[in-house]
Amino acid sequence: MAKIKPSKGAPYARICGVGGYRPTRVVPNEVILERIDSSDEWIRSRSGIETRHWAGPEETIAMMSLEASGKALAGAGIAAGQIDAVIVSTVTHFSQTPAVATEIADRLGTNKAAAFDISAGCAGFGYGLTLAKGLVVEGSARYALVIGVERLSDLTDLEDRATAFLFGDGAGAVVVGPAEEPGIGPTVWGSEGDKAQTIKQTVPWDRFKVGDPSQLPLDDAGNIKFPAITQEGQTVFRWAVFEMAKVAQQALDAAGVSPDELDVFIPHQANVRIIDSMVKTLGLPESVTVARDIRTTGNTSAASIPLAMERLLATGEAKSGDTALVIGFGAGLAYAATVVTLP
Repeated sequence: MAKIKPSKGAPYARICGVGGYRPTRVVPNEVILERIDSSDEWIRSRSGIETRHWAGPEETIAMMSLEASGKALAGAGIAAGQIDAVIVSTVTHFSQTPAVATEIADRLGTNKAAAFDISAGCAGFGYGLTLAKGLVVEGSARYALVIGVERLSDLTDLEDRATAFLFGDGAGAVVVGPAEEPGIGPTVWGSEGDKAQTIKQTVPWDRFKVGDPSQLPLDDAGNIKFPAITQEGQTVFRWAVFEMAKVAQQALDAAGVSPDELDVFIPHQANVRIIDSMVKTLGLPESVTVARDIRTTGNTSAASIPLAMERLLATGEAKSGDTALVIGFGAGLAYAATVVTLP
């Protein structure tokens, strides 16, 4: 019986570079209020959101990903040809196949890198980061590119008072590569599928194949509405506030890092009240820098953590070598948390 040779990967993995792309169009709350009965004060008090970015026709999933990836590669100091795997997390690439990651890998100039998409909603960046770490340590890739990208404006019902103001578009990317000491801690992840219906698409795509208007959402004029993301706000809020702080603490424990040793906290940018509640529950000291990128970027799902990370580093609020806790949570209800060293 033949023996399989052991893998020869890196001893550890780290984030080597980060990049982001925000669409050029900035959308203030006033634009949202043209379609819903609400107020700027209510939106800010409930979510913390003041503006968000919406992609134009030319700002496709691939285009935004390429822009973010180019910055991440530059930050890592490597060429695209050194990337062995491209992982894209998105729920808004509307072609079921092929994976948009294959297009990105080709246009970026990789040397036939492995490429695939994942769908884990707002936890998608954490899932992708965990997979990339595994590839580097196992030896299947020396460098892996992880992209979180969304055009959530395409799945937003602008007449839904509960969600119309939440979502934004953008892309964030990181390069994961070899390290001589741990740069990405153990991941605490999972899902609660019994609550999956609390965040969902209004109707599945196959309803359009049937073509029966009675099975599709209609507007007031009787026209078929495009599918949108809907959620049970209070249920999701309570779950995030009470359960995700526990997961965040578990990630700290798994990494052997105490709240006092933490430099930066980068949670999924879902809601400022959720972020503030998690900070309080975790007992984070005032010295910890907390990402609140949601104020000007909105909820960008899989892109929110790398976009927030990139902004903190660009503004100097965080610096290379800082220890950061990252946690994503959302549709599924899926979640993933880990401690990383910032590039």
